[in-house]
Amino acid sequence: MDDASAPEGASVPRAPAPDGLLGRVRAALGGHRLATAIGAAALGLLLLGGGAIAVGAAMRTPPAPIRVAAAAEPTPSAEPRPSPDAAAAAVALRTCSVDELAADPRLAELQAQVVNAGTGEVLFDRGGSTPSRTASVMKVLTSAAALAVLGPDYRATTTVVKGAEPGTAVLVGGGDVTLSRTPSGDEGVYPGAAHLDDLAAQVRTAWDADPANPPLTRLVLDAGYFGGEEWQPSWNLKERDDGYMSNIAALMVDGDRDDPYSNTSFRSDDPVGRAGQAFADELGGIETIERGTAPSGAAQLGAVSSPTVAELVDKALVVSDNTVAEMLARLVAIQSGAGNDFGAINAGVLQGLAGYGVDTAGIVIVDGSGLSDDNAVPPAYLTRLFQKIAAREGQLGVLLDGLPIAGERGSLSYDDRFTGDNAVADGQVIAKTGWIDTGYTLAGVVHAADGATLTFAIYALGDVSDDAKQAIDTLATGFYRCGAQLSNR
Repeated sequence: MDDASAPEGASVPRAPAPDGLLGRVRAALGGHRLATAIGAAALGLLLLGGGAIAVGAAMRTPPAPIRVAAAAEPTPSAEPRPSPDAAAAAVALRTCSVDELAADPRLAELQAQVVNAGTGEVLFDRGGSTPSRTASVMKVLTSAAALAVLGPDYRATTTVVKGAEPGTAVLVGGGDVTLSRTPSGDEGVYPGAAHLDDLAAQVRTAWDADPANPPLTRLVLDAGYFGGEEWQPSWNLKERDDGYMSNIAALMVDGDRDDPYSNTSFRSDDPVGRAGQAFADELGGIETIERGTAPSGAAQLGAVSSPTVAELVDKALVVSDNTVAEMLARLVAIQSGAGNDFGAINAGVLQGLAGYGVDTAGIVIVDGSGLSDDNAVPPAYLTRLFQKIAAREGQLGVLLDGLPIAGERGSLSYDDRFTGDNAVADGQVIAKTGWIDTGYTLAGVVHAADGATLTFAIYALGDVSDDAKQAIDTLATGFYRCGAQLSNR
């Protein structure tokens, strides 16, 4: 009977063990045929080897005298073998997968990358090196460049100077889109904004201080600090009608909103003219308003300044203010010497980003806000830049502090973000949101459940709908749950 066919627990009669080494091995292995077979095979090899050794010993010639040579240099190819611990570390497997979450059809054409901020290791990648449109995540690049080129304390200044003609004042825009027509002490959408009534009071005091001045009846508007078109050709005009973006000019009030107290409010096609009329109303007595240029060396009658760049970055990021982002991008282009129109933004912002030491190859920047489909930034650039941001390098701590936080602050605290099971990541995902008709995006920092800090970028591009936001949040929550164990499978 075959041992394998015996009932479980039944014993099989054993034959007496033969004398000698084989007998002792069989005795030690007992009656288990499989073990006996294995042992016999091993013993055969041993006996065969022993026989070979014996034959070799009988046939070899006496050994030659041993000679001691001078110590030789080790050969270049002789490298120490890695220790077992090092070998294990090199092949360590990350086992936490988000593959099913990444396959959610709501993400459409997904591009994404995740990096372990502590080690620099890429944990997850789906088309991460391909430059693509970013939507409002572009504001991260704009803000980083502004902090580098302008500095966190820079302010844009609006001035009024005496005109060349008698009875004329010139309102000169310095790029401050936050200048407000609301009364001083009453804040609109821009905390810390300068106010037209303050500027008008300065002008009236300076004008009346000179008895030789005739009545002030003419106002010239100089918006020449920004050049070129006011509307980027690749933008959809509905962004203006729906109240998300204004024409970009160096002179405007309240971001050219109809309602200075509402972030989303209809914008006009003539922000300069609206600003001029609002200032004329504050001055009183103005009979003529026209566009022109301030005379060189003209006496200053008054000046007010915007909030700081640090405060503007916060506004651009936390509620994704498009007009402020365009203000920053244009000021960066001017300050860096690239120019003062839309076409100068690419060179200006890239120059501002160069100091962070992250390769910008392949990046195309058409605007500062991210509204254009023609922008192109790979997710891999964002994950590396966010490593610098998470470490608060240079002035980037200002940017980190201005980002939305899941469940707590800004556009990630809205009712449709990080809800349900995704609420587990509240307070731990710090990131910039993005949305245009052809894509939803999210990029930033995750403080993962296992204590690891991750940087990530997610693009859901193509034929997307509003529920792409929830799919993005779910994927980001997956990154949070996996932490450093996130797998790329």
